[in-house]
Amino acid sequence: MRSATGILIEVGACASVRTMAQSMARATARARRIFTPFSICAIILPALAGFVAPPAHTASEKIRIAPHFAAGQSFYYRVETHSSTTGKVTTPIENPEGESKTSQAVTLLVKLDVIGASQALPGAQQIRFRATFEQASAQSDSDAFNPDAPSVTDPYKRVEGQTLEFTLQPNGQLTDFNGLSDSFPKLSATDAVIAWAGSLATGGRVPQEGVSIGQKWNNERQLEGLPLTGVFWRSESTYSRDDVCGPVGNAGGQSGTSKAGGRDCAIILTHFEISRHGSDATPEEYRRNGLRTSGTWNGSGESLDAISLASGYLESSTQTSTQNIDYEIISAASGSSIHRVSKVEAQTEIRRLSAPYL
Repeated sequence: MRSATGILIEVGACASVRTMAQSMARATARARRIFTPFSICAIILPALAGFVAPPAHTASEKIRIAPHFAAGQSFYYRVETHSSTTGKVTTPIENPEGESKTSQAVTLLVKLDVIGASQALPGAQQIRFRATFEQASAQSDSDAFNPDAPSVTDPYKRVEGQTLEFTLQPNGQLTDFNGLSDSFPKLSATDAVIAWAGSLATGGRVPQEGVSIGQKWNNERQLEGLPLTGVFWRSESTYSRDDVCGPVGNAGGQSGTSKAGGRDCAIILTHFEISRHGSDATPEEYRRNGLRTSGTWNGSGESLDAISLASGYLESSTQTSTQNIDYEIISAASGSSIHRVSKVEAQTEIRRLSAPYL
């Protein structure tokens, strides 16, 4: 389940079949994370936002959403994701027992401590967090046995009780990792164990002048680290209504008592899609290593977020998505190729817990 060690997919110096296979494996992992809580750094728009206006307001009144954290604060979150992939990979070396369907599930219980906060931009902060993984588990199933596949369960089990420090930029980018080197020696912002934390930043994705009930706004950005260039993520978000925040889960995943009574959460609904445009699909990293790529990458989904009007923190977020992928990686020198056709479906849930979630 490991992905690329950075935003850019790495390829070796030689355009061998093994190099292409490694690139495709990393792209597969990346696909599973584009619309998961581990890669929701760009999708769950208003997470943990600080509201300037008081909770009581009229439907036409604008509420300004901006991140606000202070050193010494602590948050508890439970993060769950489930993904399934179906499809076929055609390689120069035929494998009649190759897997055609896989499923993965990751569960995290995390305590987040704010250890530093500074004003990076007007209305936006740069935050230094310490994440303590109080529980961590992962499972993976496949319709084919692959003895060479790395264990999914072991790295996450070793994470329990460990800490990771990282910096959250105003745009949701995660940088300056310190920790987990034993379990994830080449940790990157796309790894499932931390990618979800990007949802803690609103960045520039919410109108800075404020939003009112019923208001819609759009966002667009290009997706990096894929085997194809020109793939864009586009979304339309709506401040749907104010409503009951809902129950707060406990460590076992059961519902507890609501932290806030009455109609005290802003409900944000976001529809999103990805698609590719342009003629030349080969990323420069592939081109330098003698590889050429072509194909399509598209998908769609939605997320529903509940944000407390009293505290401004994310109470819950749910998300579903589907991606359809069809691309080919070709060696310019030998002409050998790897062709992947697959469908990736994912479901995500993030829920804030009571401290100490009992």
